[in-house]
Amino acid sequence: MTNDELMLEAIRLSVENVANGGGPFGAVIARGGEIIATGVNRVTADNDPTAHAEVSAIRRAARALGTFNLSGCEIFTSCEPCPMCLGAIYWARLDKVYYANTKADAKAVGFDDSFIYDELALPQAERRLPSEEMLRSEALKAFELWSGKTDKTEY
Repeated sequence: MTNDELMLEAIRLSVENVANGGGPFGAVIARGGEIIATGVNRVTADNDPTAHAEVSAIRRAARALGTFNLSGCEIFTSCEPCPMCLGAIYWARLDKVYYANTKADAKAVGFDDSFIYDELALPQAERRLPSEEMLRSEALKAFELWSGKTDKTEY
């Protein structure tokens, strides 16, 4: 499939998902023009705030390929990824992101992620979500064990 065809499939999925009661987001992960996995927004259907189209597609692609490293694959998404999805795309090591609607388009219809970008730019103490470090010395044990592990799978 061409890049245009792959994007049209992501868009088709987003339109179909709205018709089925879901959010207006669809994603396709492809390698060499072949679809590996697709995903749609399932936040309200699954009561899962992480069930965005991109994350759903990444989970399916990783299962299909039997790896957490999706190098060699690209993602086509009907909308510019939110901060969570962008983070997942980086962690999955996808080679490229193609998107149709922009974050400004999403904001115009009620999907405004700008507050997250604004919060991340602030020093931790100034963010709306309070956070507090605790029991760090106890938690470091897991990192020490990981660091000394000779048979670990790096990621």
